[in-house]
Amino acid sequence: VSHQRTDWISIHGHICQLLFPVLGPQPCFHSERDRKHGKEQLLRRQESLIAVALSTAQGFVWAGKPLEAIPAALQALRFSSRVFGSGSVQLVPIYLLLAEASTGTGRLRQAAKYLSQARWIILQTPDCSAALQSKLHRGLGLFSIAEGNLDQALYHLANDVYLATAEFGLNSVEVSGGYFHMANIFFRQNEMDAANSLYTEV
Repeated sequence: VSHQRTDWISIHGHICQLLFPVLGPQPCFHSERDRKHGKEQLLRRQESLIAVALSTAQGFVWAGKPLEAIPAALQALRFSSRVFGSGSVQLVPIYLLLAEASTGTGRLRQAAKYLSQARWIILQTPDCSAALQSKLHRGLGLFSIAEGNLDQALYHLANDVYLATAEFGLNSVEVSGGYFHMANIFFRQNEMDAANSLYTEV
């Protein structure tokens, strides 16, 4: 019952009306033109459902409610896999979000699986953007912090900063997140000069 309640609060209350046109029986079309139009309409509905589920999950993570984020992110993953394919690069942000939410609930083993999926897809995508690779390294960095492996976390966050800089430029807002998490690590290690320098950079 508690799982159903969490699921309803997280996502089903938002997407209930969208589910039937996507999962229900599809109309029978008599012409090629109608079939094509029907497919396009179904695709638009699925993409709309994915967008709602993903933004809802992200909102819960930002609000510090990782448990509520998971059902919404899983819905986004389910429909994205159906629309784009299970090995598509479009799934990477969802896997990273699931990893972050799982880490936030203390499910580190599950988080590691999601990060492995994201990393595998990126390795299979030679033309993957530096921006997406940067997000992967940030996710790996945050996971390493949760595990208590601060040296590994600094390695990944340094890669995050490097890749974000390559994609967006040295003084971009996108770079600041990596600096911020690195500064927090140096602060925990009582290396105040390095921490203050990075906080200033942020």
